[in-house]
Amino acid sequence: MERLSALDAEFLHIEDGIVHMHIAGACVFADPPPSMQQIEALVASKLHLIPRYRQRVRPVPLELGRPVWVDDPQFDLAYHLRHTALPPPGDDGAFCRLMGRLMSHPLDRERPLWEIWLVEGLEGGRWALVFKIHHCMVDGIAGVDLLKVMLDLSPDAPTAQAQPWEPRSEPPGALKVLDAWRGLASNALAALGTVPGSVAHPATSVRSTFSTVEGALRFLRELAPTHPVSIEGNIGPNRVWANSAASLADVKEIGATFGCTVNDVVMAAVTGGYRALLTERGDDPDQAVVRSLVPVSTRHDDGHGIPDNRVSALLLDLPVQVADPVERLEAVRREMGKLKSSHTSEAGEAVVSIGNLAPPMVVGSFSRFAIRAMHRFGQRSLNTVTTNVPGPQFPLYCLGHQMLDYLPFVPISHGLRVGTAILSYNGNIFFGITGDYRTMPDVGVLAAATASGIEELHAIALARLADPGADGPRKADAP
Repeated sequence: MERLSALDAEFLHIEDGIVHMHIAGACVFADPPPSMQQIEALVASKLHLIPRYRQRVRPVPLELGRPVWVDDPQFDLAYHLRHTALPPPGDDGAFCRLMGRLMSHPLDRERPLWEIWLVEGLEGGRWALVFKIHHCMVDGIAGVDLLKVMLDLSPDAPTAQAQPWEPRSEPPGALKVLDAWRGLASNALAALGTVPGSVAHPATSVRSTFSTVEGALRFLRELAPTHPVSIEGNIGPNRVWANSAASLADVKEIGATFGCTVNDVVMAAVTGGYRALLTERGDDPDQAVVRSLVPVSTRHDDGHGIPDNRVSALLLDLPVQVADPVERLEAVRREMGKLKSSHTSEAGEAVVSIGNLAPPMVVGSFSRFAIRAMHRFGQRSLNTVTTNVPGPQFPLYCLGHQMLDYLPFVPISHGLRVGTAILSYNGNIFFGITGDYRTMPDVGVLAAATASGIEELHAIALARLADPGADGPRKADAP
């Protein structure tokens, strides 16, 4: 029997009808689109490689264990495949509005937690596949890995025949409880198994423990409430979405010029985007604090072939107060360097491990209480979420059609009216901005300003390369 991890289960606990915890990617193609029959045949041929796509989440009686994955006895592939089209001219604004509507509806908990939408009628004869999947199944990196399974590496890859499948019966409730407690005992024994190593190397163990505690304390200190800004506050169940893109080569050239990483550059561009958004909304960016949750992968190549969530998190105060783009990039570089040495990521990983040992009924009850409290009273410790996932740097194909764009979607939660997903694919970086429909209709400002920020930094980098004594053109503020 396969149980959800504590982190996987948490993404179920925090859904409440307003917060929807699915992630998504919109894959854009050119040329005439395939038929729904072709899409169905393609997906059917891949299902044996993705067992989760035919499984649903089932609870353990009285929440005496974490939920389990069981085969869906009524699995119907056609239910998960949807078809729609945009009216002419099918421009980006229309596609963004459609994405907002698709992401405003939760996935059906009684079925496998995914959908694939074929969207026709995009401008220029393009079409899209929108992959929507619950966060309890995958994190961003696992989601990219799933896409590489679903699509092909060459345009002439044949579509295989679907393999036969028979669902296994759902275990009775008593067996679920016994298996849950057996698993809890196994996790406890595994934790105890690390004790001999700690005894054999006490100095290393003590240093690791102190580092983890130090990271946890720093994380808690960083949760201090921020000054109110308009991008935080209550949200509703509906979403808006916007996107933009930049050249990965340009980002790398900026990083090489200023001694920064790719992540530093894109985070600086996002920071400039938030400065522009705050200004547009009448906030004073020079007095604002925009604190972002930044998920960090803790995934290791351990041969575990089933997709899941393996992440920790950092808290980054985006330096929106800095008007100059180069100074802002340097400020982000310094802050990211401090965070990498702060051990907060290790502390988060330790918390996740401890969560696997905690009684599920306690964890679930606490999580649901916390989400109700945030819905009622709000929270001001976090303002936004920013995810950055490396995608494949080679083209992917669907039934012979090359994927042109890979546009990401990230969920938002109570108090976080806007979130940014960053994903690289085949030489480009794509930004997907999620907002609350009622309070954040202007997320397009953030999307556009983020891409413009990279263009501005690239122009400065080229000017510096041409004349090392000059910084190139600068604006008084980020676009």
